[in-house]
Amino acid sequence: MAGLIKREDIDEVRNRIDLREVVESYVTLKSAGVGSYKGLCPFHDERSPSFHIRPQLGTFHCFGCGESGDVFAFIQKMDHSSFSETVESLAARINYELHYEDGGSGPRREDYGKRQRLVDAHKVAEEFFQTQLASEEAQSARDFLSGRGFEPQAAADFSVGYAPKGWDALLKHLRAQGFVDEELKLTGMFAEGNRGIYDRFRGRLVWPIRDLSGATIGFGARKLYDDDQGPKYLNTPETQLYKKSQVLYGLDLAKKQISKTRQIVVVEGYTDVMACHLAGITTAVATCGTAFGTDHIKIARRLLQDDGTGGEVIFTFDGDAAGQKAALRAFDEDQRFIAQTYVCVEPNGADPCDLRLHRGDEAVRELIELKRPLFEFAIRAELKKFNLNTVEGRVQALRQTAPIVAQIRDSSIRPAYARELAGWLGMNNEDVNRSVAASIKRARLPKNTPPDTRGNQSEGQAQQASANAFERPDSRDPVMRLERQALEVVIQQPHRLNEEQWQAFYEARFMAPVHAAVHDGIVAASAAGASASSWVEVIRDEVPEQLRSYVSEVAVTSIPASDEHNLARYCSDIINGLIELQITHRKAELIGRLQRAEMEPEGEEYAQINRELMELEMRRRILRGT
Repeated sequence: MAGLIKREDIDEVRNRIDLREVVESYVTLKSAGVGSYKGLCPFHDERSPSFHIRPQLGTFHCFGCGESGDVFAFIQKMDHSSFSETVESLAARINYELHYEDGGSGPRREDYGKRQRLVDAHKVAEEFFQTQLASEEAQSARDFLSGRGFEPQAAADFSVGYAPKGWDALLKHLRAQGFVDEELKLTGMFAEGNRGIYDRFRGRLVWPIRDLSGATIGFGARKLYDDDQGPKYLNTPETQLYKKSQVLYGLDLAKKQISKTRQIVVVEGYTDVMACHLAGITTAVATCGTAFGTDHIKIARRLLQDDGTGGEVIFTFDGDAAGQKAALRAFDEDQRFIAQTYVCVEPNGADPCDLRLHRGDEAVRELIELKRPLFEFAIRAELKKFNLNTVEGRVQALRQTAPIVAQIRDSSIRPAYARELAGWLGMNNEDVNRSVAASIKRARLPKNTPPDTRGNQSEGQAQQASANAFERPDSRDPVMRLERQALEVVIQQPHRLNEEQWQAFYEARFMAPVHAAVHDGIVAASAAGASASSWVEVIRDEVPEQLRSYVSEVAVTSIPASDEHNLARYCSDIINGLIELQITHRKAELIGRLQRAEMEPEGEEYAQINRELMELEMRRRILRGT
């Protein structure tokens, strides 16, 4: 049986893994100062980035939701894996051999974590399907691809495969690779009947669906034969790995370009994604059997760095009634984006795949270039419902479209849309402006909240505050601010303190209980000889549990320095400032003793206190360089 992973191996994996590289598999990051990066939090929905990491310390913290920890904690939260599974997967990522206590050899293949086993099964299945695409039986699949303009190399680039017609071709293959039926039932690749499990995908063209890290977690399959009684497209059902509301086909291929160009193009199908990428639109993705919803938006916003400084979301839909309806569904979700949203609808109903097939790559690029703001599309679609040749029709249309104009976030372009709407309706600007203003006013009215509910919330908050022994210090207080800055320096840049500064820090007395507890944690971590890779985690372990998130917050807070020279100077100034603060505290104590005590000016105690006061003043002047 596998033993516990040795502590030194855990530390070594943590030390070798690049936190920034791991996090960027899920989140787009941008610089937030020397050695610091920030992005939109993957653990909660937000409009401005409050998720920070410091790769050199191996620490992340979200100032919005409070989630924090090291690279192991990040992967555990993102992948819902156990600690051992996380360490083992990261060790495999860097080809590091783990060692186990009590002579253990690590998990056997059959004992390996469920999630990893499911991932492994999908990888084997993907390779099997790809191999089958070259078989004699798969001629119909190859004809389908070529009939839509996809050469064999394109199929290989997108790992397209073929599921044989038989009931158990994939099942036999996976069993031969050591997988057992109880595991295979959890993959979604098999259905279950009276005689056991059998292949879900049979006689179909198959696309692998991958997560952000590039791991295959499901499949989409298109029927090829007339005797197939199933739906045109059949996707993996919901599993531990595959959540259709959280998956976008092609995202593993598009994520770098999405982050780089701050553009995402949402199309409707697998072949549309292929066509767009081959035509040069390498930011294209598609949903998998579901509408583009809230969870998809969260993923897109993190990659776009959707913080109000640019970016665009482009939806492409067929020109038929279903496409129009899908576009309006997308408009319903538009307010969740800060980026500008657009829509592309091909007038003749052609999708990107059809466009590329009949008119070439340039036609696909032109479709994207001719995008229209989603607001304009939504307004015009609404206007089509009314007879604008009558007064009654125009008034009714205004009532329905004014709220749409009112929803436009950018107040600088809202008046322009109001003028456009007035033109489309054939009404004067003042009438339209009044209607839009009234819609804005109605939208801003606060929701009714029962008085007793508000009272209960206030009482609960008060109870929580009183129960909290560590109140957050007031950052406006100069002393509190300096204490916090000193903790930031010591946690983030411990190597910059010399021996004298370390000694002064050990002896320092922090006024805020929060700061005092973190100070004690740092002293304990230093005494324990914590390594650079485990420095923050050891401090977190040494403080009370309710302060662990605060430690991570301190560890990732940006230090105001533009380069290494200024960083060194800032750290020195802050630590010297802390020392001077301690000198001030000590001088106040000594002066108080002099004032309270009845001493003879010629007495030894009086002289000793004065000598210490003089030494403290000399030390203070040296620190100030005066």
